[in-house]
Amino acid sequence: MYAIVKVGGKQYKVEPNTYFKAEKIDANVGDKVELPCLLVADGENVEIATAESCAKAVCEVLEFGKERKIVVYKYKPKKNVRKKQGHRQPYTKLKVVSIEK
Repeated sequence: MYAIVKVGGKQYKVEPNTYFKAEKIDANVGDKVELPCLLVADGENVEIATAESCAKAVCEVLEFGKERKIVVYKYKPKKNVRKKQGHRQPYTKLKVVSIEK
């Protein structure tokens, strides 16, 4: 069984008892978070979420952190204009406890 969940404007394919990193969520470590499912598939049956049948994935918040640094370097040739900037994207590590229909 797997599901497609939407978190922070991105979509992730998740299965029960797996881990994934998503955009930062306002929750505490150890909290249970319910994420809306866009699609749920178990074996042969595939269900697409509608207004009436809204499945959800129950996830546990494990930790918060930052990804590796990404270096952004901008320059204009022949003008001696250079700008170096770094960015570390925050994330939330989640464990999928169950997928409920």
